[in-house]
Amino acid sequence: MKINNPEFVKSAHTIDGYPYNNLPEIAFAGRSNVGKSSMINKILNRKALARTSSKPGHTRSINFYNIDNNFFLVDLPGYGFAKVSKEEKDKWSMLIDDYLHYRENLAGLVMIVDSRHKPTKQDKVMLNWIREVNIPKIIAATKADKLSNNQKAKQKKVIRKSLGLNDLEQFTFFSAKTGKGKKELFSFINHIIK
Repeated sequence: MKINNPEFVKSAHTIDGYPYNNLPEIAFAGRSNVGKSSMINKILNRKALARTSSKPGHTRSINFYNIDNNFFLVDLPGYGFAKVSKEEKDKWSMLIDDYLHYRENLAGLVMIVDSRHKPTKQDKVMLNWIREVNIPKIIAATKADKLSNNQKAKQKKVIRKSLGLNDLEQFTFFSAKTGKGKKELFSFINHIIK
């Protein structure tokens, strides 16, 4: 897949704010500070289209990117340990839940976990939501460049077992630094939008 002109379209804080279009949407969901924005930038070959931050919880809205008028890439708010109020976390949770359950354009989802850690309770909740809406998904474990091959083999088992992934549920390691896993994500997206 060649991406020529990805562009940020808008941020939405409610369903009413979603852009009107007929294109398929591939959403990216992950815990705060898991490397979601870095992954999006690497996939789109842009340094700072999706804003990265050292502070968890930087993405507080749903951000829509038009990818060459072929599909939309959708950046969902990070969930988990961000230092924000419970009220703010509840808002993000509702925003994600509404998008997953009511957005007809949603065609597939990349769920991001940290390759170095066991998935959290929030990761399991997110995966259950994704399974409920029954859309194609791939689990991408970021920061894979920080693991040796032996550690990767071990962590793959830990992640698959912890999330209860079956043999048909796709999994890949990903590194924003080396580009590992980019090909697998492109293959997943291509399969959905063709």
